[in-house]
Amino acid sequence: MKKLLLAAAIVASAGTFTLPASAAVIVVQTAPPAPRHEVVPPPRHGYVWAPGYWDWRNNRHVWTKGHWERERRGYVYHQPTWVERNGHWEMSRGNWARGDNDHDGVPNGRDDHPNNPRRD
Repeated sequence: MKKLLLAAAIVASAGTFTLPASAAVIVVQTAPPAPRHEVVPPPRHGYVWAPGYWDWRNNRHVWTKGHWERERRGYVYHQPTWVERNGHWEMSRGNWARGDNDHDGVPNGRDDHPNNPRRD
């Protein structure tokens, strides 16, 4: 009986270790259409403009309009991208990644001097 309960608990918890949909890479055979022209609004303090892009939903490309994302201190927004590889198309969804202001390979959150590119 204990083995059965343990097996049921493992099966029930299996879904808790999956990646969120936003972290998934989408792979399709159909190239996305050309990006649509968008009028980019004037800058807003504390926000980053996330441009529109072709998403993949219900087995087809669907346009998603650009929108404002609230700035996240110490992070940089990477917009969604499509890349052709070996005859198919891969889409990486937009995400926030730790920033590296001085490009020394150390994320700002762990860097004692994130804005000093000439320190020793």
